[in-house]
Amino acid sequence: MKRPDSSDHLQVGPSAIHGSGLFAAEPLTEGVLIGTYDGPAVDEDGMHVLWVEEEPDHWVGYDGRNCLRYMNHSATPNAEMDGRECYALRDIDSGEEITIDYGWDDEA
Repeated sequence: MKRPDSSDHLQVGPSAIHGSGLFAAEPLTEGVLIGTYDGPAVDEDGMHVLWVEEEPDHWVGYDGRNCLRYMNHSATPNAEMDGRECYALRDIDSGEEITIDYGWDDEA
């Protein structure tokens, strides 16, 4: 089941990880489209910039303007990005924070 790109099933609130976080407002099933990261393309990094490899060795930054900008990092995420689209890696409970792996080397 694919979900329309709507924030009705998402909410932003205080995060135990960092600042504000993105939370499921209802249960989300594994594989469901959580949403699409929306914002203008930019050349410089910033707090809510998502970098996407759109062609081999060509990265584009998107300065988040919708609620997906509040996803925090986790080494054991429950969601993942495929380009600018975010999908649930597993079932996510209502009230659970939605996290992705920012791609950091946690050992460095």
